[in-house]
Amino acid sequence: MKNINKVYREFDQETLDREYTIRFTVPSIDPFIADYARLSEEARSMCECLEDVSYGRHPDEILDIFPAGSNAPVFVYFHGGYWRMLSQKESSFMAPCFVKQGVATVVVNYSLAPGASIDTIVRQCHDAIGWIWHNARIFGGDPSQIYVGGSSAGGHLTGMMVSGGWQAERKIPLNVVKGGVPLSGLHDLEPIRLSNINEWIQMDEAAARRNSPIHNLPDSGCPLIISFGASETSEFKRQSRILYEVWQQKDWFVEFFEHDTRNHFDLVFDLCDQTSLLGRKVFNMIKR
Repeated sequence: MKNINKVYREFDQETLDREYTIRFTVPSIDPFIADYARLSEEARSMCECLEDVSYGRHPDEILDIFPAGSNAPVFVYFHGGYWRMLSQKESSFMAPCFVKQGVATVVVNYSLAPGASIDTIVRQCHDAIGWIWHNARIFGGDPSQIYVGGSSAGGHLTGMMVSGGWQAERKIPLNVVKGGVPLSGLHDLEPIRLSNINEWIQMDEAAARRNSPIHNLPDSGCPLIISFGASETSEFKRQSRILYEVWQQKDWFVEFFEHDTRNHFDLVFDLCDQTSLLGRKVFNMIKR
């Protein structure tokens, strides 16, 4: 009988790497990336857009802001790309739908790996939330109604935005985020550290733990809508499930569902349709 060298849970190295190489769950990611860019360009042409607004000192620390009138709730989106690709410019495709519903949209750019560490990326995104809270009135946003969302690596960053322990440094309320939409997110980074993904994110054990949402829970959790595509790997599905379970154990409000007809890369397009299952849940959360 072959001796299997287990690296994480029941997985050997090859299997663990395959579980986290999510691009292999579709024939090609290129059409999805092209659609992200095309629809985001259309969004900037359709809506008022304040482009490349600085939230920090680094050139990468910029936002694209889509106002939606006075005292509008604010939806903050963090892009995916496994922390090493894409930007805010390919990630504003949902803005026209949100603006039409009276919700301002802010799309966050951050530095990319391997040039930036996971600590730096998370810190930048925390800084972005701090900037938005302090400056929302400038673009008509209501700082008491900030919601966050993102897909894949952006789902992980969403999890870290609803975590605890970072708000006081930025002089913002502990409950600054009123709701989160982590899609296909990564909420325990230990298996990422042990997989081939760590070739570019380069975490040690301590960094993986301090940047894992399930190990940095807030004192009181905001409502969450957690979802993923049916064709995603078992590990990606489990990553969503573990965040759902800790939220449920705390008796915090959480909705959790697998989308039967979506995959890892196209689930986010449901944010462009207020009548989709995801769209209805998100706008119900914001309007609640």
